[in-house]
Amino acid sequence: MTDNSLEAGTIIAKVQSLYPDAKVEVAGEGCNLELLVISDGFKAMPVMKRQQSLLKLFSDDLTSGRLHALSVRCKTAAEIAASQSQFVQLEI
Repeated sequence: MTDNSLEAGTIIAKVQSLYPDAKVEVAGEGCNLELLVISDGFKAMPVMKRQQSLLKLFSDDLTSGRLHALSVRCKTAAEIAASQSQFVQLEI
């Protein structure tokens, strides 16, 4: 049996074809993947539209079975910075 799953480099290139400034983290294995995509191209988009744009990008891969499950988190750089600033570092 051959592995038809997408490679991380292919996934990143596909995302960056739509969002050239995107930083992409790929987690998971085989046909079940999780993406964290950080792009300022998401600034004016509601969360649902962000996710739909990426799921549409991978719709052929999901239909063909190259991907079975794809979880997508889409954030702007400012949203990532804001979420990181909520953590407090403690000195022990």
